[in-house]
Amino acid sequence: MIVFPAIDLKAGQVVRLAEGDMARATVYGDDPAAQARLFAEQGSQYLHVVDLDGAFAGEARNRAAVESILTAFPGHVQLGGGIRNAVSVDGWFDLGVSRVVIGTAALNDPQFVRDMAGAYPGGIVVAVDARDGMVATHGWAEVSDVSIADMARRFEDAGVAAILFTDVGRDGLLKGCNVEATVDLARSTRLPVIASGGVKGLDDIRVLKIHEVDGIEGVITGRALYDGRLDLGAAIAIAEAA
Repeated sequence: MIVFPAIDLKAGQVVRLAEGDMARATVYGDDPAAQARLFAEQGSQYLHVVDLDGAFAGEARNRAAVESILTAFPGHVQLGGGIRNAVSVDGWFDLGVSRVVIGTAALNDPQFVRDMAGAYPGGIVVAVDARDGMVATHGWAEVSDVSIADMARRFEDAGVAAILFTDVGRDGLLKGCNVEATVDLARSTRLPVIASGGVKGLDDIRVLKIHEVDGIEGVITGRALYDGRLDLGAAIAIAEAA
């Protein structure tokens, strides 16, 4: 299982939001590259990066910060936020991103996801962000009438790498990961699932590790790391244990 430390970008700064609310952002630093290097020093080979401004604007807003992260981090960078057309996808892969996360566009234009998954085998992750079990879009500002399971099943034969499931109601609140919903989703689809939202400590990592057999590929954690509640090295050790 993979532990993805998260770097969320807002106006070039490293932040964490509460429940996806841009007005409830906590700033943790103004040097994303330094944060990426720190995670690498703590043993991480993977990063999850989100252009929050881009998620709302529908196009890249923190390109310079992402470039600095890619230069500083020696491992794999997974990037999301406002990626809604082929030009954006091509551009990020050309810069060196390992995987691109598509959310809003996956709901509005499934064929786009299929096309990109065909062009970049193993490189496309579909974000299934949910409020009360229904898919949220446009930076989590809007809620659709599509369930998370239905959304995931749409892409089982599309060649995508994984489903990234976020319980928006827990994100950034340190309430603990919604393991039940995450595992239910993993069991309902043939695609690997990445858990996100609410991770508060090593117990979340341990429980998710138990369900690796159900299809949990990884877990994203942010605020717990920045607040010192979660030791990244210890989390990676648990996740990578046989």
